[in-house]
Amino acid sequence: MQSSRPYIARALYEWLLDNELTPYIVVDAEQAGVEVPRQFVQNGQIVLNLGVSAIRDLSMTNEAIAFSARFGGQPTQIMVPTEALIALYARENGVGMVFGHEPVMPADDANDVADEASEDEAPGLSSVERDDDTSAGGESEEAPKKGRPSLRVVK
Repeated sequence: MQSSRPYIARALYEWLLDNELTPYIVVDAEQAGVEVPRQFVQNGQIVLNLGVSAIRDLSMTNEAIAFSARFGGQPTQIMVPTEALIALYARENGVGMVFGHEPVMPADDANDVADEASEDEAPGLSSVERDDDTSAGGESEEAPKKGRPSLRVVK
């Protein structure tokens, strides 16, 4: 399954522009493949202005965010792999999103894992229990069972 991060980032970026806000991104500059001016990195991170007037040739693909910008008057090519994107927010009011760590599951392995799972392990309607032994108050007289979580239908 592909990461949702680039899709959410593109949508959030467009939404910020549509609302006439200035998009900023926070980047983990220590990640492999990150190309940013190192003199502006602080605590392993850098904040970059993605406003339309601040950058040129923006490309937001599933793999990376790339654009050119000027730092100290020098044109610089910026490359931010999707995994290095920490947050995207509006400069004016801070509205945006911090991206958490996503578990990355290669597409080939995802199919193998699904094929290997047995019916007992796969969640579904078979895991719904019906509790017919309820008191007049509608509460079960037994304490909840410990172990695998399941749904319980209460009349």
